[in-house]
Amino acid sequence: MAEFILPLEKLIEQFRKLPGIGRKTAVRLAFAVLDYTPEEADAFAAAIHDAKEKVRTCRICQNISDGELCPVCADEKRDRSVICVVEDAKAVMSLEKVRNYNGVYHVLHGVISPSAGVKPENLRIPELMARLGDGTVNEVIIATNPTVEGEATAMYLTRLIKPLGI
Repeated sequence: MAEFILPLEKLIEQFRKLPGIGRKTAVRLAFAVLDYTPEEADAFAAAIHDAKEKVRTCRICQNISDGELCPVCADEKRDRSVICVVEDAKAVMSLEKVRNYNGVYHVLHGVISPSAGVKPENLRIPELMARLGDGTVNEVIIATNPTVEGEATAMYLTRLIKPLGI
């Protein structure tokens, strides 16, 4: 038997699907949503739907965007000769908060992880290699996380990029 009535259990289970959200936090979030006015609940649901509908990837760097280009790629003042390769859009946001980097990015959308079934072909590596082939890039900074998977991805990318002389 469920601990809560079915509609509330369904809401709790949806919150539990979010990364880092356990049962207690999911229950707390679900009860918070129940305290919303109907208008607030509609706005919350609309924001989720709107994000899923409008967020896409930048055609150049694969970062998240609400247009054809992300704000970094649209900024003509950025140094396009330097590309910082990161695992995900959260890494771009973290680096941008520092406001100390003036190059551009490339988002892989993950790391190589055989145990999770993620192979190099599952990442945005071909798009990166295409960018490196036009002769405008002088430096690639590989900024993957210092995990086993992040390091493996960095080594794989290094082997691909090194013959290009970048």
